[in-house]
Amino acid sequence: MKDDDDEWWFCLAHHRVEHGPGCPGKDRMGPYDSQEAAAGALELARRRNEAWRRQEGDGD
Repeated sequence: MKDDDDEWWFCLAHHRVEHGPGCPGKDRMGPYDSQEAAAGALELARRRNEAWRRQEGDGD
């Protein structure tokens, strides 16, 4: 099991990457395995949302 200090998060309240304990979980996306992955959290969510909309037929 990973230690919280090994996890990276993206804070939605401050729009920044956090390492280990930080803002409340309700304000964060993650955990991610790396700082780079956490920094790309919003882009990943955008791509997944677009893919979901295409699958549902709403992206036309």
